[in-house]
Amino acid sequence: MKQIPSIAKHGPQPQKLAALKQAHREWNESPDILTRLTRRLSTTLSLELQLGILAEEIAAVVPFDALHYRHHIGGTEFVYASGMGGPHSCDYRLNLEGEFFGTLSLKRRQRFAESELEGIEMLLSAAICPIRNACKFIAIEQAALTDSLTGVPNKRAMDQALQRACLLSDRHGDQYSLILCDLDHFKSVNDSHGHVVGDHLLKLAARELEKAVRNSDSVYRFGGEEFAVLLPHTGEQEARDVADRIRCNIEDIVVNCGDTDVSVTASCGVAMRLVDETADQWVARADEALYRAKDHGRNCTRVFASIG
Repeated sequence: MKQIPSIAKHGPQPQKLAALKQAHREWNESPDILTRLTRRLSTTLSLELQLGILAEEIAAVVPFDALHYRHHIGGTEFVYASGMGGPHSCDYRLNLEGEFFGTLSLKRRQRFAESELEGIEMLLSAAICPIRNACKFIAIEQAALTDSLTGVPNKRAMDQALQRACLLSDRHGDQYSLILCDLDHFKSVNDSHGHVVGDHLLKLAARELEKAVRNSDSVYRFGGEEFAVLLPHTGEQEARDVADRIRCNIEDIVVNCGDTDVSVTASCGVAMRLVDETADQWVARADEALYRAKDHGRNCTRVFASIG
C-alpha cells in the first residue's frame, strides 16, 4: 500500500506557502476580466444570479441592449431576460463535453463586430463550467421535489408550497384552498390486476388532475394513491367545483387489460385556509373532509366549511 507522506516528517514548506498566499492574493485582487468573472461565478449555484453576473461582465467589454437565456431543465423551462432587444443579435448554444446547457442571445441596435464576437465567446468559455454546475444543481433540486412515478411534485414540495401559501395568505389576506384527492378502492386494483396496471392508473390520474386545474394551481402526489391540489386566490365554492371536475376526469379513465377494462373513481376533501392557521391544521381539516367523502359512499366531494 502506498504510504502518504507525513507532514510532520517533512516539516513546513515556507517558500511554497508564501507562493500560495501570493497566488491567492493575486487571484482575489486580479483586475483581469476572466479571472474576475470565474471568481464571481464560483460564489453561487443560482443560475439566475450567475446570468446576472455574466451580463454585467459582458457589458463591461461589449455593450448590448438585451440578454436572453433559455434552457429546459428537467420538467421546467428556465428563462432569463434582461434589457430591451434590438434588430441585431448574436446567438450561442452552450455546450460542454457533449452536453447542452441552453441558448444565450445578445441583442442591440448596432451590428456586432467580429472582435466583439470573439470577446463574447471568450467570456462564455470561462462561464460555461459554472453554468453547467448551476443547471445540474437545479436538476438535482427538481428530482428531490418530484414524484418519480407520476412526474408531479411530491410531498416534500407540497409541504414547502403550503408553508409559502400560509405566509402569503397572512401577509396579503389572499384566499387559498386545498383539495385532497384519494383514488377509491385502489388497493383492489393492485391486488386484482397487478402494480403495473396500478402504476399506469396513477400516471393517468396525475395527468387528469393537471388537466382539471389552472396553470396557477399546483398538483402533488403525497401518498400512494393520494393527491393534493393547492389553489391560490380560490374560495370554497370554486375549490369544490374544481374537485368535482377532477372527479369527473378521473372517472373517465379506462385502462384496457385484455379481458376487462379497469376504471377508478376518486373522493375529494376541500378546505379553505383560515386566518393564522398552520399548514398542518389546514391539511388536517382537508383530510377530515376527505374522510367524510369516503364515509358517504366515495366518489363525492365534501367541504370542511370555514364558517360553522
